[in-house]
Amino acid sequence: VSIPHVTQFAESDITEMESFRQAEKDRAKQQGVRLTPIAFIMKAVVAALKAFPRFNSSLSADGTELVLKQYYHVGVAVDTPQGLIVPNIKSANKMSIREISDEIARLANLSKSRKIKVADLKGSTFTISSLGSFGGKFFTPIINPPEVAILGISKSYNSVLLKDNKLISITNLPISLSYDHRIINGVQGVEFTSRFCEILSD
Repeated sequence: VSIPHVTQFAESDITEMESFRQAEKDRAKQQGVRLTPIAFIMKAVVAALKAFPRFNSSLSADGTELVLKQYYHVGVAVDTPQGLIVPNIKSANKMSIREISDEIARLANLSKSRKIKVADLKGSTFTISSLGSFGGKFFTPIINPPEVAILGISKSYNSVLLKDNKLISITNLPISLSYDHRIINGVQGVEFTSRFCEILSD
């Protein structure tokens, strides 16, 4: 009601990312870590947030000042029998992909067993909402105030691309970025999604 939402849609080529993840998955599993795509996505999100600080901000209570955050607490929406819960990974910028993956699993398990702490639910600066395990292509995620943006992740799919007059198979990841239009304009939204997709494809 109070936030004017705009949603920017894009697709990222995650062929190389998935190839690397699959190669590392067995090794990580032996160390007790489940190497999920969301961990790579979060790492790329943090890099994009550093490049575009307005996305890691909030409005002051009176709406007159923009507060730029110097920390990166990234929320992850978790579906539980009691409804949606959004714990956040504290200082995700200081974590490796494996550490992020481990922390996501820990918080998801606590959320589903209703043992999550209030501290784990407060202080997020940006949120990721993933429907990747359920299906669909694009959607409009709702911003989690006082944050100013949220990234929706849909199910990846394989497609064929014409490159240098040759057909190649790639894996696409549909993304949906909703942002507060009082803070972020359309050009900035496109710049963020373009940079995020570029990072994820590298």
